[in-house]
Amino acid sequence: MKSGRGQVLAVQANFYRVLLAETGQTILCTRRALLKKMGQAVCVGDRVRVEEIYGDRGVITFVDDRVNYISRPAMANLEQIILVCALAEPAPDPWQISRFLVHCQMTGVPVVVGLSKADLVAKHEQTQWLDRLQSWGYRALAFSTATGAGMKELRGCLPWGITLVTGQSGVGKSSLLNYWMPHLGLSTGAVSQRSKTGKHTTRHVELFPLDQHTFVADSPGFLQPDLQCAPADLANYFPEIRARLQGGSCQFPDCRHRDEPNCVVRGDWERYDHYCTWLKELESGVPEPVPQLQYKHKSAKQGGYRREVLLSKRQRQESRRTSKIKVESSVNLFH
Repeated sequence: MKSGRGQVLAVQANFYRVLLAETGQTILCTRRALLKKMGQAVCVGDRVRVEEIYGDRGVITFVDDRVNYISRPAMANLEQIILVCALAEPAPDPWQISRFLVHCQMTGVPVVVGLSKADLVAKHEQTQWLDRLQSWGYRALAFSTATGAGMKELRGCLPWGITLVTGQSGVGKSSLLNYWMPHLGLSTGAVSQRSKTGKHTTRHVELFPLDQHTFVADSPGFLQPDLQCAPADLANYFPEIRARLQGGSCQFPDCRHRDEPNCVVRGDWERYDHYCTWLKELESGVPEPVPQLQYKHKSAKQGGYRREVLLSKRQRQESRRTSKIKVESSVNLFH
C-alpha cells in the first residue's frame, strides 16, 4: 500500500481521476466513506491526499483547504478565468457578454476575455471590441484557432495553476483546447442556423495539463448565467463603478446609484443600463417557497394504516420510469 498527494482532474459519478504530484501518474479513486459522512465533497481542482494506492487505483482520504470555489461548474483552486466570446458565428451580444463578466466577477477569480474567430471579421471590428472591453475595465485578446493569430499571446497570459475556459456554447472553447493540445480531440459543434446559438458539446468539466504547472479546464456552455448576490453588492462587480467610487463618494453610504442625489456613479457610461436592470432583477427576486408534502393513508398488512407521500401525476410517471430502468439494468447485469 502506498500514499501520495495529487489534484483531481475529473469527476464522473462516484469516481475521481487524480494526478499524483510525485509520479505524474493518473489514477482512478473513490472517496473514503468518512468524507461523505462529514459532508466533504470532492470536486475538480481539489488538492487531495490519496492512500491505498494499488496500481492505478486509490482512495481519497483528505481534501486540502480550498483557495476558492465556484459552483457552476463545481471547481476549486482557480487562478484565472478566460471568458471566450465569438466575434462572429454567433455574433457578439454586448448584453450577454456583460452578464457573463459580472457572473465571473462574482467568483472573485481574475478574468480575461478571449475574442475568438477573429479571422471572420475585419481588423477594425476586432479593435472596436478590444477598446470597448478595455473601457469596461477588462483585458481582452483577439485570436483565431483557424489561422493561429493571437494564440501565442493568449497562451502567454496563462498563469501557473488552473485556468477555466468558459462562455456560451459554440464560441470555440473546445477548439481552443484542441489547438493547444491536439491529442485531446474534443468534440466541437457548429452554430445552429435556426437559433444562431451554439450546441452543447462539452458535458462535464475536466482539467487538462498544458505542462507540469499549467492546467486548463473546458466547461459546458450555457446561455444565461445566474446572478446570485445581495442587491447592495452588485456594484462591486462592475469595474466602472469601482473606478468612479475611487475618485469620489456618493452622498449616501447606502446609495444604489439610481435616483439618489449627488451620486458619483450614475451617468452616461455604456453598462449603466445593465447595472440598473440587474439591480431591479435582484431586488424583485423572491425565493421559491419550500414545497409542502401531502400524504395519503393506506392500510398496513399488520393492521392499522401507514402514511405515504402523495405524488403528482408527473412524479408517479417519473417514479415508474425510474423503477423500469432499474429493473432493466439489473436484468442486463446477469445476462
